[in-house]
Order: sequence, then structure tokens, then C-alpha cells
Amino acid sequence: MVPAILGRKIGMTQVFEANGERVPVTIVEAGPCVVLQVKSTDTADGYFAVQLGFDDQKPHRSTLPEIGHARKAKSAPKKFVREIRLVEATDKQVGDVVTVDIFSEGEVKFVDVVGISKGKGFQGGMRRWGFGGQSSSHGTERKHRSPGSIGGRGQNRGTSGAIKRGKKMAGHTGARRRTIPCQRLVAVDGENNLMLIRGAVPGPNNGYVIVRKSKTRQ
Repeated sequence: MVPAILGRKIGMTQVFEANGERVPVTIVEAGPCVVLQVKSTDTADGYFAVQLGFDDQKPHRSTLPEIGHARKAKSAPKKFVREIRLVEATDKQVGDVVTVDIFSEGEVKFVDVVGISKGKGFQGGMRRWGFGGQSSSHGTERKHRSPGSIGGRGQNRGTSGAIKRGKKMAGHTGARRRTIPCQRLVAVDGENNLMLIRGAVPGPNNGYVIVRKSKTRQ
């Protein structure tokens, strides 16, 4: 069994529980995904994994190696291809289809969602790290949003001019791989390939995500 599936974030909405509680959910279009490759310890790969592909790509927008790789699975090239590591061998073969039904067995109540966060571009220290900024009075002029001194965290207890690696400064924000763990799986719609996940999911609408069974909570 494959413990994960590829999908696309559709957007957010709300549903109501039987007791009337309002639950904010994110709609994810999950699958169907085609198994493009199967890896095992019996091959030169040396580990268990399956490679899934989601969302057809027009051949003229793809490359010849990608077209040939997908042809082995009797499928069109895919826009979103990811490898899912496995603990043991799987019964899936190249060309098989993985659907959202793997989460509709009732045993999966929590999932981990992996996606690329929204890119914010270049941001200052206050926006990027939540710095408080400089005082708004007592002689401060045109330095209200300045991060302040940076040399005090240098080597040799601050006596050097070098700056330690990891110093919080202005820079590019967002557009990073993020994992939101232990999100509650509210509902699964196998007919329309939809999953309703409580809470926020990283990335913009129509962004690709990986939904897998939670590693820390069942």
C-alpha cells in the first residue's frame, strides 16, 4: 500500500459537524496518480519507493526523456512527479493508479501535508522575523524599521567583525518546502477525488501538495 498521494490545493471552505460545530477545511484534489516507477532492494536502487505522477502535461511542453519514462507506464507525461519512500515492498506495479480511496478506509484520521509556501519576495527584518523595530522617539530618525547592530554576534564573544551563520536579517521570504503535520482528515470524496483537511495547507490555490499518512499520529 502507498501511504501518500499527490494533489492540488483548491481552496478553503467550511463544513459543519453533527453537533453544529463549524470546521474550517482546505479542499485538496488528490489523484488519480499513476505509478511511473517502482524501486526495491532487489534492484540497483537499494531501497523501497514508488514514483507517482499527477496532472497530465502536454507532450510539446515536456522533454523526450520524460515522455519515454511515462510511456513505460502507458501514460502521458506528468506535471508533478514525486517519489514516495516505503518501509517495505509494495504490491503496486508500473502503470497502476493510486486514488484517494487509500484514505477512505476509516483508519486514517490524521495526515501530513507537504507543499511550497507562498513566496513573499525580499522582506525586511520586521516582516521576515517579527522584529519590534527601533524606538519611535528619543532621537531615532529614519531608522525605525532597522534591525539594529549585527556585529555583536560575531566570533570570539562579539569582539570580531565576522557574523555568525544563521543571523536573522532581511532577505527572501517564503517559497520554501513546508510540512504541516497532524492535520485532521475531515472527509474524503472518492467520486470527485477530493479530500477535506482541517486547517491551512501551505502554498497558493492550485499549488501542488503531497498528502501522506501522519507519521506521529494515527
